[in-house]
Amino acid sequence: MGRNNLFRAIFLAGVVLPALLLLMLSVGREWLFPAILPGSFTLRNWADLLKGGGDLGSGLVLNLILSAVVAVLATGLGFLTARLVQNRSVLLLAYLPYALSPVVYAVLLYVFFIRLGLSGNVAGVVLGQLLLAYPFAVIFFRSFWGLQATRYEQLALTLGCTPGQALRKVLIPVARPALVICFFQTFLISWFEFGLTNLIGIGKVKTLTVQVFVYIQEANIHYAALAALLLVIPPVILLLANRRFVWGLRFLE
Repeated sequence: MGRNNLFRAIFLAGVVLPALLLLMLSVGREWLFPAILPGSFTLRNWADLLKGGGDLGSGLVLNLILSAVVAVLATGLGFLTARLVQNRSVLLLAYLPYALSPVVYAVLLYVFFIRLGLSGNVAGVVLGQLLLAYPFAVIFFRSFWGLQATRYEQLALTLGCTPGQALRKVLIPVARPALVICFFQTFLISWFEFGLTNLIGIGKVKTLTVQVFVYIQEANIHYAALAALLLVIPPVILLLANRRFVWGLRFLE
């Protein structure tokens, strides 16, 4: 086995084996040490999800909507803001949320969410996650607004475009791969965010990420495994759909 094949096998094993373990936990029953496999299998947990039972279905939908909204807002605002940010000292402020942990960052801002009536509701969670994803988008797009983008814009203006037309018909098409990548990254920031979501949502905003930890605390390993699988599937689908833009994943073909 060549070195590349060995690395590929290790990578696939690291991805596939945990997913198989979660799948077995979500359908297995009576799995006692030292048995290698569960004593029985059942699709009851999955059937309850399809029937709308429990909070998993609603948590999945809420997570999808919340992450999509945060990703769209962060990508759009970050793209436009990065064009205006020229001062490096101002740009350093965008690194502030990442100098602290999300929980510490949320604690510092929590009093403002209470005063604004945004604690314990979806709007507050969206704003809180946006405060994490938006600075990332600004940093991400700062490299795009360099000399080449400026020349494209100047050329479009010289040919008679208005600033709005230059943005819509020239700059955005040129930036489309970067926009897709940024959307994907900010979607993941929102999708897997737990500490800030749990603190600002005070347990009332039951995203799928929050429910995973709730089931773990309740020692409900079967529902925790099912929730973890649901948490992993959408990002994997999104990654496969955009793999020609993200990291150039040709080695997966």
